[in-house]
Amino acid sequence: MTPRDPARHPPALTPGYFSSLHRAPRAGLIALDPEAADMRGPVFGAGDIGPMDGDLIRNAARPGGTALGPRIVVHGAVLDEAGRGVPGALLEIWQANAGGRYRHARDGYLAPLDPDFAGAGRVLTDADGAYRFDTIMPGAYPFPNGPNAWRPAHIHFSVFGWSFAQRLVTQMYFEGDPMIAHCPIVATLPDAEAVEALIARYDPDRDRPMDARAFRFDIVLRGRRATPMEGVA
Repeated sequence: MTPRDPARHPPALTPGYFSSLHRAPRAGLIALDPEAADMRGPVFGAGDIGPMDGDLIRNAARPGGTALGPRIVVHGAVLDEAGRGVPGALLEIWQANAGGRYRHARDGYLAPLDPDFAGAGRVLTDADGAYRFDTIMPGAYPFPNGPNAWRPAHIHFSVFGWSFAQRLVTQMYFEGDPMIAHCPIVATLPDAEAVEALIARYDPDRDRPMDARAFRFDIVLRGRRATPMEGVA
């Protein structure tokens, strides 16, 4: 596999993002045995995914209910280092609700929970590497990185490709959001090109009329143009 480009990903220690002061390793990284790094697996099949897993609007809703908030479609393709679609890749996402709150015991933001929204879903890519989620636009929320630090609207992605060396955990932002430029976590990315790689583009051709806007987000798993990894807040 084509090696990753370390310069495309944020450094582990970035003082502007305060959590990195506690999370960054204090010793040098350990290189894995190439044979172990390229070991095939994991393998996921259609039987691992439920029929509603990719529909966050309804997969945790009460009978007859749906999640609150502007509806969106998030779609794209998972690609390898050569630009080929990766079929059968597992994508898992999690996000805040429309008010900016996660369904998590440690989320203390004052925004209300949505009883019809769990904020998590998963799908497998098709034969061409394509995927799609139906969800709602997540809200921005404050976090304790300073006196007035906010996260832009974003969705977390975890991706498993053909092998353990094709694992990626990152975040996706939305085109046109002015808060992206003010986010301390986004600021850990090394350059403007890396930031652009994490911004989903509005895709009106895939809108559902009178229902949902669509955004496209392609993911590259390896190589020098790999989608950047990013922090977890």
